[in-house]
Amino acid sequence: MIVFDSIREFMRTELPLEGSLGFVPTMGALHEGHRSLIQRSLKENQSTVVSIFINPTQFDRAEDLKEYPESLSKDKEQLNSLGVDLLLIPTFEQMYPDTFRYEVTEKELSSEMCGAYRSGHFTGVLTVVMKLLNIVRPNRAYFGEKDYQQYLLIRDMVEAFFLDVDIIACPTVRDPDGLALSSRNLNLSGSARVKAPKLHELMRSKSSDNEVRLELAKEGFEVEYVQTKFGRRFVAARIASHPAVRLIDNIALTA
Repeated sequence: MIVFDSIREFMRTELPLEGSLGFVPTMGALHEGHRSLIQRSLKENQSTVVSIFINPTQFDRAEDLKEYPESLSKDKEQLNSLGVDLLLIPTFEQMYPDTFRYEVTEKELSSEMCGAYRSGHFTGVLTVVMKLLNIVRPNRAYFGEKDYQQYLLIRDMVEAFFLDVDIIACPTVRDPDGLALSSRNLNLSGSARVKAPKLHELMRSKSSDNEVRLELAKEGFEVEYVQTKFGRRFVAARIASHPAVRLIDNIALTA
C-alpha cells in the first residue's frame, strides 16, 4: 500500500494503476462498515484508493469534532491487510487552501432531517466530497446507506455537475443486536451501548413516526427527528453518554 500525506504529491505521481479505480472516502476510526465498502471496491475494481480526513467543515458542534475518535496507526494496518492500493491522508491546509471561501451548497434536501439540526453540515460534506472526487478521479465511489440522506445528496451533486464517477450505495452493516455501525459508537459508555439498539428496534415497528418518537423519548433518547421519506424511515437521536453520542439510522419500509 502506497501512503500519501500530500495531495500535490498524490496528483503529480505517475501511479502504476490499470483498469478501473474505486474510492472509499472515510474519516478514519475504521470499523466493519468501512471494511464492507472497501471489500466491495476491491472486488469491483482493479485498484482502490481510501482517504482518511476528519473534515471539520461538516461539524456544527466544536465538541463533536473534538470527541471524534482517531486510530490512524490501526487504520493503516487494517487497510494494508485488506489489500488497499493507495491511502491519502491530507491535512486541512491542503484540503482547504481557500480556507473554505468556496463551497458546494444544495438548497432543498440539505435543509431537511439532519440538515435541519446540523447547520452547514451538508455544505461541508458536499464540498469535501467534491474536492476528493476531483483529486482521486475514481470510476466508482462507495458510500454506506446508514447515511442515506448524504448518499442521495452526493449522488445528485455528481449528476448536477457532470462528474464522471458512479456513486455506489452499500447496505448498512449492523452489530448482532441491530445497532448500525458507526465510528462514534466507540464513544458509547457501557449503559449507553446497552440502550442504543433500542433505536433500531423501535424504528422497525409498525407504529407511526410520531409514536416512534414518543417511545424513543420514553426510553431516554433526545430525539431530533423521526421521518418517513423516499420509502424509508429516518431517525436521529442523541443518547446520554460521556460524551453524548448522536445516533442516526434509516431502514427501507416494506409494504
